[in-house]
Amino acid sequence: MVEICTLRKPGKGINAIAERANPGSFHRVKPKVDEFTVINKQKRYILNLILSYESVIAFAPYCCLFCHASWLSVFQSTHMINRFFLPVFFLAVCWQTAISQTNSRQRLASEISRIIQGEVDSGKIPGAVVLIKKGDQMLFQKAYGYARKYDFEHKLLPAPEKTSLQHLYDIASLTKVIGTTTSIMLLADRGLIRVDDPVGAYIEAFQSPDKKSITIRHLLTHTAGLYEWYPMYYRASNKQECFRLIGELPLRFPVGAQRRYSDLGFVLLGQIIETVSGMPLERFMQENIFKPLGMEHTAYNPRASGRFPKIAATSHGNPYEKRMVYDASLGFQVKEIDPDSWNGWRRYSLVGEVNDGNAWYANGGVSGAAGLFSTGGDLQLLVDMLKNKGMTGGRRFLSAKTIETFLTQDQFQNGLGWVMDPSNPFMKNAPEGSFGHTGFTGTSIAVIPKYDLSVILLINRQHVGLLPSGVYYNVNSLRERVFGVAMKYGAD
Repeated sequence: MVEICTLRKPGKGINAIAERANPGSFHRVKPKVDEFTVINKQKRYILNLILSYESVIAFAPYCCLFCHASWLSVFQSTHMINRFFLPVFFLAVCWQTAISQTNSRQRLASEISRIIQGEVDSGKIPGAVVLIKKGDQMLFQKAYGYARKYDFEHKLLPAPEKTSLQHLYDIASLTKVIGTTTSIMLLADRGLIRVDDPVGAYIEAFQSPDKKSITIRHLLTHTAGLYEWYPMYYRASNKQECFRLIGELPLRFPVGAQRRYSDLGFVLLGQIIETVSGMPLERFMQENIFKPLGMEHTAYNPRASGRFPKIAATSHGNPYEKRMVYDASLGFQVKEIDPDSWNGWRRYSLVGEVNDGNAWYANGGVSGAAGLFSTGGDLQLLVDMLKNKGMTGGRRFLSAKTIETFLTQDQFQNGLGWVMDPSNPFMKNAPEGSFGHTGFTGTSIAVIPKYDLSVILLINRQHVGLLPSGVYYNVNSLRERVFGVAMKYGAD
C-alpha cells in the first residue's frame, strides 16, 4: 500500500487525508487544502448521492471504500460514521424497501381490481369483497360492485345497492368449517369428544349394523357413505325430523372407501354438537366462537335479528335447487320423492335468508351444513387464529395439537372439515399444509401457512340469476386467478 501511495504526489486531496492517518507513509508536505474542507466536500457528495433515489443502488460500492483503514480512522476521528453516514445510509435503505413494498402492493391491487372489476362490468357477477392478508399486514381489501342489483323478475333495481366491506354475505358451505368444524375442534380440545368416536355413541340411529363403524372423523372427511344430497324438506319440517330422517336413510357408499362430499354428514355433526353441549347449535357457536373471537357480524338468520342493515342478496328463490329435484340429468333425483308432492318454494329475492333449501325449509335457517352469514373482516379473525396455531389476542383459543390434528392431510389429501387438496382452483398449486373451503353462493377461503398468507373472497354470484344453460355462473376461474395474483405478491 505504501509503495502505491508514494507514486502519487503527496499533499493534495485524498493523499493529504491518508498522510495524516498513516504518518511516515508519505513525504511530509503541508497540504494546500485544509483536511476539514475535504471532509466537508465528501459529506456533501455523500448527502447528494443518498438524496437521489436513483443513486441508492449506485451508492453501495462506496461503502467498501469506507472500510479502508486510512478512511476509517479519519471518519472515526470526526464521528462521521456514527453521527452521519450510517443513520442516513440505513434510512436510504429503509426508504427504498418501503417504496418497493408500496409498489408491490399497488401492482397487487391493480391486478386484483382488473380481474374482479372486469367480471362485474361484464355482468357475470353483481359484486365481490376480497381480503388478502400476510402476517399482521392487510395487503389488500376492497369491495366491488353491488350487494343488490336485481328484483325477483331480474329487472334492474331503480337504485342498486353498492356492496361494502361491512356487508354480510351468505357464506353457504363455509359454515361447515367456520362454524361446525371449529365447534367440533373446541369440543375435542376440551376432551368432551374424540374424532374417532363412533357416531353411534351420540346418535342412537347410528348403532345399527350398517352404520356402527361410522365415526366423527368419517363425517368430517365426507367418507361416511351418506347421500351426497337429499331434499329433506319433502319429508321433514324441523331439525329433529331431519335428524330422524338421516338416521333412517340407507348408506349410499361403503364407509371410509371414498370421499363423497355430503351436506348430511355436517347436519349430523350439528346434532352431535347440540347433544354434547346441551345447547342449540347457533347459541353454542355464538358463545364459544363468535363472541370470544370478536366476530360481531357473524350469525344465522341475520335479517330476522334486525341487527344487520347491510346484507348482500343471493338468489331469486331457489331455481337451481328446484332443478335438482325435477331434472334427472343433474343426478340428484331421489326415486321415492315425488317432485310435485311439496311446493313451498320461495318466490322472492333472498336477503338475509340462507340460500340452501335444506337449511331454510327443513331447519329454520340453522344447520351444520349451511346458514351462516358473515363479513370478510369477521372471517379473517378466525383465519388469523388458525394461522397463529390457536392464539388470538395474546390468549389461547385452541391448542396447537388440535389444530395440527385437523389440518393434517388424510389419504384423500384433505383435512378434517377443511379442504387441503391443492388441485382445487381456489387454492391451485398451493404448497403443502395449505387449507381452505368454498361455498355454493360464491364464497371461498384459502390459507397458506408457509407464507403466512390468506385469501378471502366473497361473491353473491347467484344474484345475477341462472344462465341460459340452467346453472349459475362458475366462479372457479375467478377464484383461481385471484389466488394466483395473491401468491405472486405474497409468497416470499
